[in-house]
Amino acid sequence: MPTGVHLLNARGLLFDAAERVLWREGVSGLTSRAVTTEAGVAKGVVHRHFADFDAFLAELVLDRVALLDGPMTALRQAAGTGIVAGNLVDALSALFSPLAVAVPALVITRDGLRARLRGAGAARFPMIAEGSVTITAYLAAEQALGRIAETADVPTLSHTLIGATHLLFTDRESGPPGAEALHKVVVGVLQGWQLLHEQ
Repeated sequence: MPTGVHLLNARGLLFDAAERVLWREGVSGLTSRAVTTEAGVAKGVVHRHFADFDAFLAELVLDRVALLDGPMTALRQAAGTGIVAGNLVDALSALFSPLAVAVPALVITRDGLRARLRGAGAARFPMIAEGSVTITAYLAAEQALGRIAETADVPTLSHTLIGATHLLFTDRESGPPGAEALHKVVVGVLQGWQLLHEQ
């Protein structure tokens, strides 16, 4: 695309392209050139809209965190309705985008990104942190309603769900896991802590 062509939604186009690159190539393949090539735009577009590549990545992360508001609100509101495991599968599927899977490695390896996220008041791994807080709150609500065992350690259950799901989504070669595979993980983690007929 010629450099002078105006892009109606450059940010969205570039953000979506970055997630596709992350899924296909991983953190090591995520470069400014790879993003613009994937988006089909001139190579200077990233730097016309962002101060540098770390600024682009920080805005990408914060944008995707904002997109989690809907699914995370839906999970909080689902307490006492539907099936516990099913509610969690829906929320975890929304949470673990290619970016969420890659954020820990990006934050660890890119000082500039880490500094920008810290400057924005974001958690070190903001998407996973947001998911963990919401899942903990949801499980606590289900526990109060008697759908999770009274003796369950809710924060540990939440962290285990996040960790197990993260591992499931890190396998780029086979593509994103299906709902059945994720459901199996969720039920396995909750086994013994929720009513059997709720699974």
